Amino acid sequence: MLENNLTPPKHILIFRLSALGDVAMIVPIVLALRQQYPNLKISILSREFFRPFFKEIPKINFYAIDPEYLNSGITGLYKLFRKLSKNDIDVVADLHDVLRTKVLKYLFKISGIRAVSIDKGRAERKKLVAHDQKKLQPIKSIVDRHADVCKSLGLPIDLSKVQLLKQKKISKEVSEITGEKKSRWIGIAPFATYQTKVYPLEKMKQVLKGLENEEYKIFLFGGGKNETESLEKIASSSKSCLNMAGKLSFRHELELISNLDLMVSMDSGNGHMAAMFEVPVITLWGNTHPYAGFVPFRQPLENSLTADLNQYPFIPTSIYGNKIIPGYEDCMKSIETDEIVNKIHQVLNAG
Repeated sequence: MLENNLTPPKHILIFRLSALGDVAMIVPIVLALRQQYPNLKISILSREFFRPFFKEIPKINFYAIDPEYLNSGITGLYKLFRKLSKNDIDVVADLHDVLRTKVLKYLFKISGIRAVSIDKGRAERKKLVAHDQKKLQPIKSIVDRHADVCKSLGLPIDLSKVQLLKQKKISKEVSEITGEKKSRWIGIAPFATYQTKVYPLEKMKQVLKGLENEEYKIFLFGGGKNETESLEKIASSSKSCLNMAGKLSFRHELELISNLDLMVSMDSGNGHMAAMFEVPVITLWGNTHPYAGFVPFRQPLENSLTADLNQYPFIPTSIYGNKIIPGYEDCMKSIETDEIVNKIHQVLNAG
């Protein structure tokens, strides 16, 4: 049954401009639309860097944003709207809901095209991070909120039936670095945008030591000069580690991630990328919390390891990790290394 008896649209345009993890989280939605509405035309507006996310999904029109449009204010956005509006778009799904996408959505609406933004649940989030009368209970996941937008546009989807992306064949470019897969492959991404979401590197070294005697090969993921240098130091301290930062293109990095047996990630994009391929994911949470709705898609809640709530009762203090309160700077240290190592063993043995 269509929402409000809407006529089924023929062409949907989806906005999600950034960031890496957030764009990865729309992949299940795009897959659901493609699989459940085979005749629907699907277009995505995002940044060129994210094109590989959608390369394996058939019949997707990917519109990469020219920086000229974003750097020219309202004039640039109007030019972008004029360009996009030539494509017989029926409905617009704004899954970002920031100033730029709000302007684009408004332009589509006044031209007579139905456009709906994601409800980010700001009131629920505010209660979740409140210090007084805190009620630590889950709020609706971001993927479910994306699905709500589709439903309101006349495209209800069943996320339980989505077939996720398939494991990619390992290319020569990747195998020359990784070698042949003769053991279980674990990815570890120890960094995040905000420091309160980063597991202390000295403790991460202890986690790696706890895995050294097993038949595991561990790949470290990160980016940027500082992260790459840190990962090199970590990798040099472990016999079973390889630092992948700066060694692969983004396309090839996704290829490697799809072949992992497990990803260990902070509350960050790497967990969401692994989940796109149904790779089991263990996530570590500092001053954020899985109840805020950002658990990687289809990953069980018990795979989310959080800071000690007895020591840090105000967690989550932030939805995204950007708000720090005094005394909570090192809350990630309260996740014991043994807890992480045991969870890794448990998840791999379950598989």
